[in-house]
Amino acid sequence: MRLLITGSLGLVGASMLDRLRQAGIDVVEFDIRKDGHDIRDRKAVRRAIAGCDGVVHLAAISRVAWGETDPALCDDINITGTAVILDAAAMEPKRPWVLFASSREIYGDPAAFPVREDAAMAPLNTYGRSKAEGEKLVLAAAADGLRTAIVRLSNVYGTANDHPDRAVPSLLGRAVRGEKLRISGENHFFDFVHVDDCVRGLMMVIERLQGGIETPPLHLATGIRTTLGELARAAIATAQSASELKVLPSRSFDVAGFQGDPARAAEVLGWHAEIGLDEGLRRLRDIMVARGRPLDPVEMPREAAETTAG
Repeated sequence: MRLLITGSLGLVGASMLDRLRQAGIDVVEFDIRKDGHDIRDRKAVRRAIAGCDGVVHLAAISRVAWGETDPALCDDINITGTAVILDAAAMEPKRPWVLFASSREIYGDPAAFPVREDAAMAPLNTYGRSKAEGEKLVLAAAADGLRTAIVRLSNVYGTANDHPDRAVPSLLGRAVRGEKLRISGENHFFDFVHVDDCVRGLMMVIERLQGGIETPPLHLATGIRTTLGELARAAIATAQSASELKVLPSRSFDVAGFQGDPARAAEVLGWHAEIGLDEGLRRLRDIMVARGRPLDPVEMPREAAETTAG
């Protein structure tokens, strides 16, 4: 099997790459940080997808704050880029399947919890709207005969290969260094999923796609809600730190909460999260301590000033 992985240097992409190669799968890497590969470049995508059996499409402007900073760029990469991937797959003689990584941001502020996959889409921000539009493109391609699957990711964390201003790495990193922790919206709550659990679920979807088995949209979520305040205090406890916590007001484009319903993933895939937040924080703490330095900054396009969950 030969697969194209877009966003192959990202948090999920890099872990996915390792897992696929361990399984003996031939992988084509595609990432803006690797040789300038851009999913909006039709010729580059056509070259990369040639001979592939499937595409795991992870590449995106993946930060809510970045989408608000440059909405046009967010739409261009997340919507136009997804259309380029789907068009290339449709034109390829092997017609490879496409696994699209969507987001819990498509729901905005849901009416009820835990959130099921059939809940209404009502995104609050540019990033969420771009992912909802990406899903529409994927469904349209499926209606035209392309094999596809949609997986809606929650708050994935767990390695040093992450945006340093995202909730888990920022709070834990600051706690490890004894710095003041900052959060926007203390009572905002989210569903934090370790990257190893996320990749394991994606591998299960890949197996179904490769076998020609139809898969409905799925959450990879724990079904457990954790507030940013609780996360901050857990980070301080995990780091055994005396760090102080500063609470900042939430922003207009921040979702107030998400708790996913994992029932469909359990029924369809036999998947459930295995790594609890406490264990995941301990693992990440050990990685940070071993590195002896904070996470490297990721420059695309601009980081938010305070810790956020999206």
